[in-house]
Amino acid sequence: MKEKLTCYIIDDEHLAQEILEEYVSKVPFLELKGTFMSPLEAASQLKEDQPDLLFLDINMPGLNGLSFIPMLNPKPMIILTTAYDQYALQAFDLEVRDYLVKPFSFERFYQGVLRLYQEQSSRQLPAQKATKPDAPEEVDYIFLKVGHRIQKLAVQDIRYVEGMKDYLRINTAHDKVMTLLSFAQLEDLLPAARFARVHRSYLVALDKIDHIEKNRIWMGNQVIPISDTYSDSFYKKLKGLA
Repeated sequence: MKEKLTCYIIDDEHLAQEILEEYVSKVPFLELKGTFMSPLEAASQLKEDQPDLLFLDINMPGLNGLSFIPMLNPKPMIILTTAYDQYALQAFDLEVRDYLVKPFSFERFYQGVLRLYQEQSSRQLPAQKATKPDAPEEVDYIFLKVGHRIQKLAVQDIRYVEGMKDYLRINTAHDKVMTLLSFAQLEDLLPAARFARVHRSYLVALDKIDHIEKNRIWMGNQVIPISDTYSDSFYKKLKGLA
């Protein structure tokens, strides 16, 4: 199992830096290698250290965080830390691993980094993972903020989820629920074995799929595309269910 994820903090606000440094210090599997005020300041050191993970702000002087991401080679895992939620869809087009809207709690921070740590660790143990499948996750329902109320939603009722700019539209057999969440935040709540991201704008419940044809999923009359970005992981998940 991977011992630690090395990380950088790139944020032009001193208070935001201090909060992230405190959060990182509480997590045994994170190792902070550097804190920087801008992408330009971090660029040369990035090539030398090649950290596993970047905590990256968006609005910074000199170079925007979203503009910086395509320049990274090799590209580490990236968690965006921003005061603005309107860039979520653009961020996930850039394959950002998580999107934290300030101010975020340590619990929310820990959920995100733990998921990445577990993913990285499992990739190092393919043989063990193949012979010892994960135990089923018992999650019957989740709670979501919908408008001015907190709504209980049965996991079994979810058919698919569609990205709608700043919102997610959760489609069930009986209703459509709009909630102000990112896909990453919703995936943290749902049992991973039962759901799969298939497109930057879609997440599906595997047991609700009727059939798949020409990289498209049929759920009744609903047709959902499977993008190249997510096709490998989606089909691997399907094989694991066979």
